Amino acid sequence: MDYNHFLSWNVYQIYPRSFFDTNGDGIGDLNGITAKLEHLQKLGINAVWLSPCFKSPNDDNGYDISDYYDIMDEFGTLDDWKAMITKMHALGIRLIMDLVPNHTSTAHAFFQASRQGKDNLYSDYYYWFDTPPNDWRAAFGGSAWEYDEIRKQYYLHSYAISQADLNWTNPAVREEMKKIIDYWVHLGVDGFRIDVIDQISKD
Repeated sequence: MDYNHFLSWNVYQIYPRSFFDTNGDGIGDLNGITAKLEHLQKLGINAVWLSPCFKSPNDDNGYDISDYYDIMDEFGTLDDWKAMITKMHALGIRLIMDLVPNHTSTAHAFFQASRQGKDNLYSDYYYWFDTPPNDWRAAFGGSAWEYDEIRKQYYLHSYAISQADLNWTNPAVREEMKKIIDYWVHLGVDGFRIDVIDQISKD
């Protein structure tokens, strides 16, 4: 691999919510990013690191993802995203997506299925215990274990209560994440910034 290729990346991080609003709702959007790409190019930017824009309840600024295959409503649509990356590439700008593989939102379909019981396909997509197995604390305060009234067990959340940790010891979880990455690479993403990657392994 030619690592000098990466040394030539002048990366500019964009937090979509506060970047540029094109529809007057007070929230930055993907079309706002597209509108300013020529300006970034003139500044010598040739790579954009885009903070999370996946569909999310937004309990943690988009780091609580409820659908890895779609865009947060406040930021626009998948078609808006496609128009943005098409223009980026036309201007010689690469796109790095901010990916969160350690946890999902509890609103994610995986979690909603997993909490239904121990005998379904998604049962072991998360960490479930009858009683907390340790005294871990969540990064945002309080216990890292939350009781779920539906499943009648505790699940692990290293961050917010609404961010359930995925069980990476389950091969099916790793396959799901591969599918997600392949999906975005197929759409043209040039790379990923992986959030809290050191957290996916639990001891």
